[in-house]
Amino acid sequence: MVYDAEMLRDFYSSYSAKVEAAREKVGRPLTLAEKILYAHLYNEADRKPFRRGEEYVNFRPDRVAMQDATAQMALLQFMIAGKEAVAVPSTVHCDHLIQAYKGVETDLPVANDTNWEVYDFLKSVAAKYGIGFWKPGAGIIHQVVLENYAFPGGMMVGTDSHTPNAGGLGMVAIGVGGADAVDVMTGMEWELKMPKLIGVRLTGRLSGWASPKDVILKLAGLLTVKGGTNAIIEYFGEGTRSLSATGKATICNMGAEVGATTSLFPYDEEIRKYLCATGREEVARMADGNAAALCADAEVAAHPENYYDRIIEIDLDTLEPYLNGPFTPDAACTISEFAAKVKANGYPQRMEVGLIGSCTNSSYQDLSRAASLARQVKEKGLKMAAQLIINPGSEQVYCTAERDGMMADFKAVGGVIMTNACGPCIGQWKRLTDDNTRPNSIVTSFNRNFAKRADGNPNTHAFVASPEMAMAMAIAGDLCFNPLTDTLLNERGEAVRLDEPTGDTLPRKGFTVDDNGYVAPAADGQALDIQIAPDSQRLQKLEPFAPWDGEDLMDLPLLIKTQGKCTTDHISMAGPWLRFRGHLENISDNMLMGAVNAFNGQTNQVWNCLTGTYEGVSAVAKQYKARGMASVVVAEENYGEGSSREHAAMEPRFLNVRALLVKSFARIHETNLKKQGMLALTFVNKDDYDKVQEHDRISILGLKDMAPGRTLRVRLSHEDGTVEEFDAAHTYNEMQIQWFRAGSALNTIK
Repeated sequence: MVYDAEMLRDFYSSYSAKVEAAREKVGRPLTLAEKILYAHLYNEADRKPFRRGEEYVNFRPDRVAMQDATAQMALLQFMIAGKEAVAVPSTVHCDHLIQAYKGVETDLPVANDTNWEVYDFLKSVAAKYGIGFWKPGAGIIHQVVLENYAFPGGMMVGTDSHTPNAGGLGMVAIGVGGADAVDVMTGMEWELKMPKLIGVRLTGRLSGWASPKDVILKLAGLLTVKGGTNAIIEYFGEGTRSLSATGKATICNMGAEVGATTSLFPYDEEIRKYLCATGREEVARMADGNAAALCADAEVAAHPENYYDRIIEIDLDTLEPYLNGPFTPDAACTISEFAAKVKANGYPQRMEVGLIGSCTNSSYQDLSRAASLARQVKEKGLKMAAQLIINPGSEQVYCTAERDGMMADFKAVGGVIMTNACGPCIGQWKRLTDDNTRPNSIVTSFNRNFAKRADGNPNTHAFVASPEMAMAMAIAGDLCFNPLTDTLLNERGEAVRLDEPTGDTLPRKGFTVDDNGYVAPAADGQALDIQIAPDSQRLQKLEPFAPWDGEDLMDLPLLIKTQGKCTTDHISMAGPWLRFRGHLENISDNMLMGAVNAFNGQTNQVWNCLTGTYEGVSAVAKQYKARGMASVVVAEENYGEGSSREHAAMEPRFLNVRALLVKSFARIHETNLKKQGMLALTFVNKDDYDKVQEHDRISILGLKDMAPGRTLRVRLSHEDGTVEEFDAAHTYNEMQIQWFRAGSALNTIK
């Protein structure tokens, strides 16, 4: 089925002409990313050669996608924007709130019962404002988008950091906060700094145990978690044509782990096949008619060094499987070196759980290759040495895999089939274990492996790999096992080797599904009312934040100076806290509770200047707020790395944190802070971080004259009476400064 067919026809009827006009205006050949970006300018009259990494540009995306955890706050904001319906096709996907515990038969009914209030709210808002709604169990947002909505050359924003998954079909798909989504849904300009371009040339062809996942795992090691910040990763070269569409999506999905704005592949036969297999032959025909505009110009491919800001070469012929981790997705290691790493670092060698699924690796191809290994357990007389958990990507994938016997293959070796949802990948895993603090190791096909993320245990060593490697490690139960070279002893005492995984890219009999879980919006939603109970603990209507009072911030207490990695998981934890994603006051109780205090090395213990004692971060902030006091947070590099959750920006704003002063920001989080009227500042001299003392009073000076490119002045008044000053930089443009002055971007829309 083709959703939003009229929009797609309009898009493809003018796309190539817009690309040609952009090429003429820029005066040189264009990369694929540039073609798509220039074709989506909010005003075509603004077309000019934009400076990458410097100039902000207004865009007009084609659609919006929201998952249930972030959709609540996005739609609560949309409700006060004064619009009757969304301006672009938009969807909500219920995938984050379902806890993985016993299996789909038990877990999905429990989720429907537990989350009924949120699901009813999302469904009613969707019906009223013309938004498509995907029921709980329909699938993981990014897999569902890939199957139904992603299209070559398009531009989409999504309230989830792994929205770039759609780049597997040649789409510029960007993860954003809910306020950004509201901009697009209201028809306003959507602003983005023109990204730099990282070109990744792929040569050769994957074989054996190597998988598309290994491309991005290798790249994560090369770029690190912030190496792609404010850049689009564009893949090119003959190697791209050998990768399946879902394999391409896997690679694009995990571009979020290097901070990339998005990633994308050129349109090719594999993408065409996938469009046709998922019932979108019409989209494939329209893409065929625009094929030249859905890839980089020939001159770019011939001389990429002249068009990309950086070139990286990856040879698929020689690519090894990788296992990245623990505790950060860029700790890359090939399988041939992994055993030595495990022993050298003293990681728990016994591998206890293999987890296959997530938005990154839950396609038919992923399950097919993993199932080929599951069948070898019986064939070779082996036994599973670790627990096995499977999360299919969508109801369509599940039904097709069930028909083709793959679910039976997994169940035959003790695998537990969870709901078509994020589950453990987003911390929604009720793990049965003897000790939830014991050091242990797991291997997942997920994208992130921050401490506590999957199961809440800070000592779970999570390693990210392909589904094939996760399956092989679960069979062996040993992190030091290398399936490419090592053997296992079977029940007869024989040394046997696992055969290389095999599987179909697409189902030979086609996809099948009984009910894909889609609910269309009401034909006329204006008569519908959205009810939120005044005493609800899950949902709370929003009140606009107060505008800036026109004065400098004077003598604010330091709330916390964080040390080391501080992701959005540290700032606003997921897991059990997901239930409060529609209730800003309640979820603010988790603010920065996972961040490490630089002065005592502890989490959720900060000095309270009112009492002279140590208390939880949110508890101290609440006391300051009750006294009419604002506060400041200081942090290190890549602050706000990870998920796009805007709660990590809204909670500090709600608790009267007025400024963040850090060494560097992750892209999405910096934008989220700006949208909520916060001051997002960076040290001009990173060593000034060391000057901040626990009992300081902090002043931020020069706000009346705040202007693009002009630094602000920070004054530290120390407890001993001494004073230090230094400069702080910002990246605000004129519009973003207006957001700060108005109190939030939403206030300017209203």
